[in-house]
Amino acid sequence: MGGGSTRRKALALGLGGIAGLGVRSWIGGGAAMAQATPETVVYVSNAGSRDIVALAMNRKTGALEPIAKTPVPGAEKSPASLPMATSPDKRFLYAQLRGEPYPVSTFAIDRATGRLKYLSSTPLIDQMAYINTDRTGRYLLAASYVGAKLSIYPIDAQGYVEPKATQIIDTKPKAHCVVVDAGNKHVYVPVLGGDIVMEFTFDPATGTVSPNGPGQIATKPGAGPRHLTFRPDGKFAYLVTETTATVGAFAVDPSSGLLKQLQFVETGKYKEQPAASDIHVTPDGRFLYAAERKTSMLIGYRIDSKKGTLTPIGRFPTETTPRGFAIDPRGTYLLSVGLDSAAMTVYAIDAASGALEPVGHYPMGTQPNWIEIVDLR
Repeated sequence: MGGGSTRRKALALGLGGIAGLGVRSWIGGGAAMAQATPETVVYVSNAGSRDIVALAMNRKTGALEPIAKTPVPGAEKSPASLPMATSPDKRFLYAQLRGEPYPVSTFAIDRATGRLKYLSSTPLIDQMAYINTDRTGRYLLAASYVGAKLSIYPIDAQGYVEPKATQIIDTKPKAHCVVVDAGNKHVYVPVLGGDIVMEFTFDPATGTVSPNGPGQIATKPGAGPRHLTFRPDGKFAYLVTETTATVGAFAVDPSSGLLKQLQFVETGKYKEQPAASDIHVTPDGRFLYAAERKTSMLIGYRIDSKKGTLTPIGRFPTETTPRGFAIDPRGTYLLSVGLDSAAMTVYAIDAASGALEPVGHYPMGTQPNWIEIVDLR
């Protein structure tokens, strides 16, 4: 399932002959621009070229058309990650360069065209591996891999990130992700170097957290927990571990928000130490996908609707070094970028089996690594 022939088919498609073009010639270099009022916009951050590419998505075919390329200002150099987050109302997009002074930039999303308008930059305490907002959009939460910190910053009524944090918490080494539950009551922080997921109670009135119960749940030593996501109903959470490339399923206590381990499954057999990267669940909660960078694979699972446990459905070749991917709000398409291929593949998700079929291939900027998808209407 998901063999090399389908990938070659995707690479040959090019959709309009753009597969062989560089991002400079495709984005704003003579190619026909997207429709004036796109329904859905895809934003891809490129750490190496320090910019964000905006693309209009056709909901019926998954085809993408360029809208604009927007620079992310504030740092001359940045490691190979440019994390992004959108506000709950999809009016603002935040992006942090991981070079000093570690600025997080606020962009307004034009709800008519999908274009980004730069508003401001705010230096954060450290370079962040992951940023997110709470469910009200009043706070930016950030996890620092290098600095081993969880930081929380207020966001004002105009969408600007304020410079003084409401709270800074030291973690064990290599905090890699921060997510907030749908009720805005609980915060979870996978810490790769500590082999734990930190569990907090969140106070949206003050923008601060406190330990929830024991304050953490442990994985196996050396697993390297990296990213966490939830099934949309909030009953189950899923964790991808970087250094062992496994996926863990957890039940979420409906009252306390505490996690209870149900299962860990392998993403494959590896000759060398793997490097899993990202994880997402389809909006209907039926399928889960994880990415592994050493083999450049996406791995799919079916989710048991009652138990929350996982059954493998296949492995699918993708872009070289897939650091990030995303699923559109209807669960029709999965988009995956390759840090080392400087490109993105769009896959159609089979509604019955969850199998991925490539339907388009597009050049990106240098070191693309993060995707946000926004419905404008």
